[in-house]
Amino acid sequence: MNIKLFLVKFLNYLNDNYLSKILKRRVGIKFNKDNLYSWMNLTKKERFNLSKRDSMAYLIERKNLLKQIRNEYKNTIDKN
Repeated sequence: MNIKLFLVKFLNYLNDNYLSKILKRRVGIKFNKDNLYSWMNLTKKERFNLSKRDSMAYLIERKNLLKQIRNEYKNTIDKN
């Protein structure tokens, strides 16, 4: 039982201190003019994937906005 408890504590320690920092570092980065060097330190593939993810997010946001505009227009026409 003592070994299991030790393993659980050790895995939690690893998760809290190392794994979560590694995963959050690449996911939560927002690039702009101020941190250009961070962007340039990424590999070409990482930059491509981030650009692709940003463009997909923009596309989804735009589709949702268009859907909302169409619904409002449809509701306005139905009221008149």
